[in-house]
Amino acid sequence: MVDGKTEILGVMGDPIKHTFSPAMQNAGLESLNLNYIYLPFHVKPNGLSQAIEGAKALGIKGLNITIPHKTDVIGLLDEIDSLASMIGAVNTIQFIYEDGDGGNVLTKGYNTDGYGCLRAIEEETSVKNKKVTIAGAGGASKAIAFQIANSEINELSILNRNFNKAESLVDDLKTNLAKLDIDINVDAYEIDCLKRELSDSDVFIDTTPIGMYPNVDDKAIASANLLHEDLVVNDIVYTPMETSLIKEARKANAIVVPGYKMLLYQGISSFEIWLSHEAPIEEMEKALLGALGI
Repeated sequence: MVDGKTEILGVMGDPIKHTFSPAMQNAGLESLNLNYIYLPFHVKPNGLSQAIEGAKALGIKGLNITIPHKTDVIGLLDEIDSLASMIGAVNTIQFIYEDGDGGNVLTKGYNTDGYGCLRAIEEETSVKNKKVTIAGAGGASKAIAFQIANSEINELSILNRNFNKAESLVDDLKTNLAKLDIDINVDAYEIDCLKRELSDSDVFIDTTPIGMYPNVDDKAIASANLLHEDLVVNDIVYTPMETSLIKEARKANAIVVPGYKMLLYQGISSFEIWLSHEAPIEEMEKALLGALGI
């Protein structure tokens, strides 16, 4: 029950009606009998600065940040986690009230998207000393690529339709991670390139929107004949659960990681940052699947 002692967490975005985070986060809070509530906030780009200041004034303890604010919010925060700084995007804010609710407020930003993907994959296999291939070079790809590259892999390949965009991402990786001994490649995701890269890959992550609702009949980025049974295949799209790529992966007897797992684990990481408490994964996963209608 909400009362005068209830603490507030939430998510800010534009649009926000589609978010599945409240179901997952509130289930976790209720499971631990914590007097918290997690709320969605519709914040337009021209209101972001006021919204962050308002969150401080209201004593909000933590926020998730979703599109289109992940980059713009950085300039409004006091501190940025090193990984989030390299990625150039924040999806989680921790509000630290230094002298109680009436004192100074320190805001620190994190990016848990890449962690969510990595943890989902590592339910099936460790990425250490492995070759990972990522399709796509957008914001999600960047977060995942930086997290994966920081996880003791041997080789990383970035494939994208727009070669220049992929090349820019690879340049960012090489500049920021120069001390790491990783072979980082870039190419277009034409059939020949996919065939070459996937033949010796251990993990394949598709960060493109191919097959996302309502375009559920899109042709898969890679057909079954390009995949193999030792390959871990993760499509980060979770609507529908069975994307065209996941269907092809099953035909190839590849190891499948469903897209909702990234959403689950990025949310779990946020939960643990805010509350310094281990998240109840089973309860949060059940609530998320329920919200997704699965």
